[in-house]
Amino acid sequence: MPKISKSSTKKPKAKKATKKTKKPSKIIKKVVTIEKKEKTPIKISKNYIPKDTEKYMCEKHLSFFKIKLTEWKKELVKANNEALYHGSMDDNSVSADIVDQASSYTDKTVEMKAINRQIKLISKIDQALLRIRDKTFGFCAETAEPIGIKRLIARPVAHLCIAAQEKHEKDEKVYADD
Repeated sequence: MPKISKSSTKKPKAKKATKKTKKPSKIIKKVVTIEKKEKTPIKISKNYIPKDTEKYMCEKHLSFFKIKLTEWKKELVKANNEALYHGSMDDNSVSADIVDQASSYTDKTVEMKAINRQIKLISKIDQALLRIRDKTFGFCAETAEPIGIKRLIARPVAHLCIAAQEKHEKDEKVYADD
C-alpha cells in the first residue's frame, strides 16, 4: 500500500478576509406620505332643486338627497319621541267609565300604529342613506335603470323605478288574492 503523506490529507486553511467596508457618512431616509383624497362636501343652497339638465346623480344631487333624507329622519325621530313621551303621560288618567277607557285604548292603538309606520320609514331612510354612500342611490334595485329626479323628489326612499314598482305591486296583488 502506498503511503499517504500527511500534507496531502490536510485541509487547506481558509484565508481570513480583511475587507474594510466604508460606512456611509449620511443616511437618508425617504419618508413617503400617502394622502387620502378626502372629498370636500358639496355645498348647495337651501333652495337648490336638482334639474334634469344636470348629470344624473352627480355630487350635487347626492348631496341634496342626503340633506333631505337626514332632515326628514330627524323630524320623524323627534315626532316619535314626543308621541311616546306624551302617550306615556296619558297612562295616569285611568277612567272608571268603560267608554272612555275604550276610546283611550283605541287612540293609543292608532298612535302606536303610526309610530310603527314611522319606524319602518326611518329604516327605509337609513337604507337610502346607505345607497347614497355606495353611489347606487337613484338607480332601480331590479333593473339598474335611473329612477328619475321627479320620482325621487316626491319619494326619496324609492328604490324601484316606476315600471319595476308597478310590476311589484301587481305581483303583490296577485299573491294577495290567492
